[in-house]
Amino acid sequence: MAAAGNAAVEAVPVLDERSAAFFALGLARGGAAPVALICTSGSAAANYFPAVIEASEGGGALVVLTADRPPELRACASGQTIDQQKIFGGYVEFFHELAVPELSEPRFRYLRQTVAHAVRRSRDGGGAPVHLNVPFRDPLAPVDDGGRAAAFAASIDWSGFFAHHGPDTAAMRVAAPLPQLMPSVHGVIVAGPAQPEDDRAYVVAVAEIARRLGWPVLADGASPLRHQASRVPHLVTTYDLILRQPELAERLKPEVVLCLGGWPASKVLRTWLEHSAAPTWLVTERRDNRDGLHGRTRSLIAPLPILAAALPEAGEDNGYERLWARFEREARPRLDARLEAEKAWFEPQVAWLLARHLPEGTPWCLANSMPIRDAEYVVPPGDRALRPFSSRGANGIDGTLSTAMGVAQATGRPTVLLTGDLAFLHDANGLLLRPKFRGSLTVVLVNNRGGGIFEHLPVAAFEPPFEEYFATPQEADIGRLCAAHGVEWMKVGTPEQLVSLVAELPPQGLRVLEVSTDRKRDAARRRQWFAELAATLVPRGA
Repeated sequence: MAAAGNAAVEAVPVLDERSAAFFALGLARGGAAPVALICTSGSAAANYFPAVIEASEGGGALVVLTADRPPELRACASGQTIDQQKIFGGYVEFFHELAVPELSEPRFRYLRQTVAHAVRRSRDGGGAPVHLNVPFRDPLAPVDDGGRAAAFAASIDWSGFFAHHGPDTAAMRVAAPLPQLMPSVHGVIVAGPAQPEDDRAYVVAVAEIARRLGWPVLADGASPLRHQASRVPHLVTTYDLILRQPELAERLKPEVVLCLGGWPASKVLRTWLEHSAAPTWLVTERRDNRDGLHGRTRSLIAPLPILAAALPEAGEDNGYERLWARFEREARPRLDARLEAEKAWFEPQVAWLLARHLPEGTPWCLANSMPIRDAEYVVPPGDRALRPFSSRGANGIDGTLSTAMGVAQATGRPTVLLTGDLAFLHDANGLLLRPKFRGSLTVVLVNNRGGGIFEHLPVAAFEPPFEEYFATPQEADIGRLCAAHGVEWMKVGTPEQLVSLVAELPPQGLRVLEVSTDRKRDAARRRQWFAELAATLVPRGA
């Protein structure tokens, strides 16, 4: 009631708690961080858990406020009461149970400092969830108390009470020179998925790092680098294809790896990095272990601009970057030409078309499973300044639609979500947000009636039980589902029609554009395509 009655707070009621949590995560990632997430006592908080996990693993400043019974009503079968102490375990950056409210200045000073500390912890390292459990005694509603609360409020100088809280001005520094990060070595910069608050500043910082080192930049499909390509020297977008050629993979083995933020999705790239056994510097603002490859890795906890300033200036070209550039020049046009020639639907083509034709500056959400991988495989370098968003923390399909709606509302820009059918249906309750939704979201739904990612795994050879238990085919009528929620829906027949539908996005509302594909055929074609294209990349002299 306090949030709903405060004109300075934008309070959004969401019927489904799981959807609410992912919507809040999208708001936080879209720039409205930190976001408070409020629920009643009982199992409501448990429905927040999937989004809390994603926020913990992938970043997202959520301040989870769970109402609770007072201590005397716990463990005695009191209604709507469960054990909410540390319910999110190690997935929150900070947990505290607030004291039961009391009308006194010392209690308000405690509340002020505790909440300020929680918010600060939620903003550290790119954003993390924190949990405040909030017990109340009756009466819960704001009933008349004879003027006691009003008299207390009038006795406090509230502007002075909060005056000492402001932006964190602490600066971090990197000692220079940094061992191994030198222009003379054969090094690669691997830029994983990134969703910084300021895309332009991020790209400028990475570009300066690349300029100083003279190293190739292998940029993930969910990185803003691919969408501001002219700013980034030595950019490589076809590394997954290039490294499928065994001779090239061996020839291009790096001496040093500089990883920015985290690893891309590409299994080909990850395997190549593991086999290289190269010393690795992993740059992050988080303090947890971010290297799932378990390489010879040292963490460098620093903002990118400060790292860039600490690097030496590149000297004479050592030929390694030039070799990468040559194969990028060969692979990119061949890949694009194949996609351009496709007249019938081929799943990777959808990501390729969106990257080329979405309006400049569009926030672009990429679902997990095949959409995030297709983006990595095929998204070309461009200068449309698309702003990619992804949930690569837990890498799950949970909350895909709700998160994208949160991103759209937070950014205030017409937004596009590229998703598969299972990710969309798993979060179908996100459609309940439509009446309260103030943004613009176009969902491009690739419907191959099942889990396409599993077609690329060894388990696909085991039939039965593969199709029923792993591919999990579904027969939902997407059009009728959308109609039930009053959501605009359209079946897209051709690539040309999709281009025309996304070239200009609606200013407000939710719509679904459905593209039907053949899951098994497209999985086989991906394997064939990439093998054929990789075979055309013949090593020659440097």
